[in-house]
Amino acid sequence: MFVQRSAAVAAVMAATFPTTLFAQEAAPPEKPQYVVISFDGAHDNTLWQRSRALAAETGAHFTYFLSCVYLLSAETKAAYQAPHHSAGRSNVGFAETRHDVIARLDQIWSARSEGHEIGSHGCGHYDGKDWSKADWLSELDSFSKIVRDAYTINGIDGEPAEWKDFAETEIKGFRAPYLSTSKGLDAALSQAGFQYSASGVSDGPVDPDHKPKVPLYSLPMVPEGPRSRRIIAMDYNLYVRHSGAKEKAEESAAFSERAYQAFKTAFDAELSGKKRPLQLGFHFVLMNGGAYWHALERFAREACVRPDTKCVSYRELQALTSAPKSAGG
Repeated sequence: MFVQRSAAVAAVMAATFPTTLFAQEAAPPEKPQYVVISFDGAHDNTLWQRSRALAAETGAHFTYFLSCVYLLSAETKAAYQAPHHSAGRSNVGFAETRHDVIARLDQIWSARSEGHEIGSHGCGHYDGKDWSKADWLSELDSFSKIVRDAYTINGIDGEPAEWKDFAETEIKGFRAPYLSTSKGLDAALSQAGFQYSASGVSDGPVDPDHKPKVPLYSLPMVPEGPRSRRIIAMDYNLYVRHSGAKEKAEESAAFSERAYQAFKTAFDAELSGKKRPLQLGFHFVLMNGGAYWHALERFAREACVRPDTKCVSYRELQALTSAPKSAGG
């Protein structure tokens, strides 16, 4: 009787309640593979458009580390003064024209509206390895003011209503020019309210370093070429290795294939291994006939559309990987 009654009760309960209520807690979803694609300088407006089109196609979000001198033309360049330099000087020039600035401001705002992150690459692209905390604070302040006041400085109408708030509160990521830092940078970034620096280099993909005041993200050294020699996962470093930083457009296809294989090898190793974020860096320059942009586009079209992969900005990665665990987790 007891067996029959128990079986009957069980049948009623199974029909009334989902079986998952009686099962063990479901296993958490598998950890995704994160990929972070970033661009330094962010000046060429055609490459702004090209990168945004790639993002729209693949569902990726990028981080654009902007150099603020590209929001100043020859007529307004005196608004910038780098540490230990006279006003109106820059290591990478300025915007070509006022109309060039107008187009770039539109690209920045469009990218921001599409979910991309705008970060800081400083202004004049000077090597700050010997800069003090005060020097870095001066550079960071110049960036903030020039971006905030770009429309006014250049006499441009149509400033978005939220532009100043965006410039003052949303730009919280930094990458040092040349990935060159000094002791004072971390303290300056912390004082200026930055939430991370992407200025490190690591021996392979790694999680962010939380020992500094501001978390440090690092571009990894990855195997590349026929001998799998390790190299920083950035287009300029590939350009130097492949052609001594001199254009060899006739070998563009071969260089692109090598770059793609380097990206894919590093990605595959993490996907089947520890799944640490893979960080890749690029510039708005078509080196060796566009070899590295072609490799990037090929890689993104394959990796970023995978259901087990998320191509995110640094800001998104930081939010996704630093979220507090649920109770009992």
